[in-house]
Amino acid sequence: MNERATYLGDLSAVGASDATRVERDSLGEVAVPDSALYGAQTQRARENFAVSGLKPLPIFVDAMVWIKRAAALTHRETGRMPARLADAIVQAADEVLGGQYREHFVIDPYQAGAGTSHNMNVNEVLANRANEILGSSRGKYDPVHPNDHVNMAQSTNDAIPTAIRLGALALLPSLLQAAGQLADALANRASRFDGIVKAGRTHLQDATPIRLGQEFAAFAGTLRRNRDRLEQAAGWLRPLNIGGSAVGTGLNVEPAYPELMVQFLREMTGLPVEVGGDRIQLMQSMGDFTALSGQLRACALDLAKVANDLRLLASGPRTGLAEIRLPAVQPGSSIMPGKVNPVMAEMTNMVCFQVAGNDRTIAGAAEAGQLELNVMMPVIAHNLLFSMGILENAMRLLAERCVPGIEADEERCAFWLERSPAIVTALAPRLGYAEAARLAKEALERGMTVRELVESANLLTPTEIDAILDLRAMTEPGVPGGEGST
Repeated sequence: MNERATYLGDLSAVGASDATRVERDSLGEVAVPDSALYGAQTQRARENFAVSGLKPLPIFVDAMVWIKRAAALTHRETGRMPARLADAIVQAADEVLGGQYREHFVIDPYQAGAGTSHNMNVNEVLANRANEILGSSRGKYDPVHPNDHVNMAQSTNDAIPTAIRLGALALLPSLLQAAGQLADALANRASRFDGIVKAGRTHLQDATPIRLGQEFAAFAGTLRRNRDRLEQAAGWLRPLNIGGSAVGTGLNVEPAYPELMVQFLREMTGLPVEVGGDRIQLMQSMGDFTALSGQLRACALDLAKVANDLRLLASGPRTGLAEIRLPAVQPGSSIMPGKVNPVMAEMTNMVCFQVAGNDRTIAGAAEAGQLELNVMMPVIAHNLLFSMGILENAMRLLAERCVPGIEADEERCAFWLERSPAIVTALAPRLGYAEAARLAKEALERGMTVRELVESANLLTPTEIDAILDLRAMTEPGVPGGEGST
């Protein structure tokens, strides 16, 4: 086995041991595994693009099959395709959508530009299965042909971007639900922890007090804002450029086709799609995908910050902050007995890094389009849909297996808070900034709390000290111990 094959396995040899049938395409004869529902063009792509060992994401297959099904229904209604052939294609599509024959969708995401190989993979599978339904055999393409019938009035150039839009819109509800679920779980902890006052920290240094509930409420608010922005960004995906054909002008497309396609797609998916007003523009620009990807990245960065904070607040249990305890879901070390790690937060961080990287790939691919087409659509499709799927799963798992089990260590929170020199901030309005700074420095040098130092120096009466150094009051607007304090 050569070096390339060793890296990810001998990818080009998949299915090589099968008995084969001979098919022909415009380049000549091709040996195709007898068991395959795909045909010559798919087989060439398997051999040419044995890159990653990855297969098309299930939602991307579904989206393409939706398009083929809608096209068959459209052409049956317009009379362009005999009902017998259209019905067979629809039945084949329904079988695939029902979970059958998924192993026959085999094109690596890193493939020919625009996604022609993936489009033909779907065309060939549906054509072969439709022919079987009609009593013919695989590889004959009679009476149903992958190009002439399954791909009728379509081009890869309008089918692939339409599939990306359909796939992303189909994944959106569960993604939004997961973001809302995580926000709700964090908000629940915020309510539970609202009475716990703790040390705030900025620059990883002691800062003025904050309630643990306020920290978690901010986490929840961050997720809700990201949920809203994701929903807004996805709204740009509703117009479809199906019917644009090769360059967006609609060559070989009957006038009724775009509206009927959108009608059938809406009926079968329930997605709020609409006819694109400028199919040439929608074919040229990947901007709608980069907008959604950019918001996925923004959400991932915010989520990574929340995961980082959970890990930091739970650090310890004896030598870190240890202000919260994350639920133990599995042993943490193969060598240190009893060690438990923040694994759900760690998983979340890794997902967020991947989403950010996917966004960079999408940005580069979107910029690489020329004139009437962006040929980098396959990698845009894979990375965008992959990001949506893993981000949804990470948020859902964090919401189910981590956040509801978080508990606060009130004693630990009080321990750090009492020793925080930043409490002197409440004294600044009464004593002045410079004197408050001197007290903070002296408290650190003498190993005293700010309260102990103020009391020992008789700088304020006991009543004034209690009023000004009211730690709970410091977590709300107002001047502690003065007018406007809460």
